[in-house]
Amino acid sequence: MDFDGLKAWVGRRMSVDDVASLPPVASLSATLDRADPQPKPGDALPPLWHWLYFLEAKPASELGPDGHPKRGGFLPPVPLPRRMWAGSRLSFQKPIPLGAAIRRDSEILKVEVKEGRTGTLVFVTVKHLIRANDTLAVDEEHDIVYRNAPNPGDPAPQPKPAPADGSWSRGLVPDPVLLFRYSALTFNGHRIHYDHPYVTEVEGYPGLVVHGPLQATLMLDLVRRQRPEAKVQRFSFRALSPVFADRKITVGGRPEGSRIALWVANDAGNLAMDGEAVLEA
Repeated sequence: MDFDGLKAWVGRRMSVDDVASLPPVASLSATLDRADPQPKPGDALPPLWHWLYFLEAKPASELGPDGHPKRGGFLPPVPLPRRMWAGSRLSFQKPIPLGAAIRRDSEILKVEVKEGRTGTLVFVTVKHLIRANDTLAVDEEHDIVYRNAPNPGDPAPQPKPAPADGSWSRGLVPDPVLLFRYSALTFNGHRIHYDHPYVTEVEGYPGLVVHGPLQATLMLDLVRRQRPEAKVQRFSFRALSPVFADRKITVGGRPEGSRIALWVANDAGNLAMDGEAVLEA
């Protein structure tokens, strides 16, 4: 791997303009099975729902075999087959009003190579600043990890049990329809979320993979269901292990004052994602 060549991507920048339009908001509300009123211009966009915008619409000829855009554009051309959203740290500065002109300024902060239990890992950290009507609304750092597909005989990672002391809990079974609708809303062509032969035969997963950002959205959706008037000031999450379609997951939370510990547990009760939300006092 040409690590020096990958490091040359640090400092690369990109800006994208969009409009916080109403239809994606109504569609995501329906996808999450929420009984929200019809969105109106000026309504505040729920936290994390800015992921509905700034979508990368590459021509079909510019897609790679995994359904993602070919590597070597804004993101470095890491020569490893698996690419995953590893986590994010977000600060919500101002609400994004629906109908506003929005802009995302992105910069690659870090490219790091590490040796893990199953081989080489490459971590790419991207900074996003989202502005609405020229006012900073969201400050986000996004971690992407690239890795090899597992080899037969590789040891399975040691699972970590999910917390058992949560006071909030919501169980659901993410089915292929939910994954398809979320992929469509975020224009995510990654085949691990909808192409069962590809995800099992090429990438070696046991089933369709539930999107990391969808799990994160479900964690903050739990906060909104429990504290509908609360305003989220900061949120962070970290993906620990994948969860799969047609298997029950449990979204849990434990409020501790203005801080809320959040997590997603898989069907075996093990931790798949953990996070923390900080509410405005």
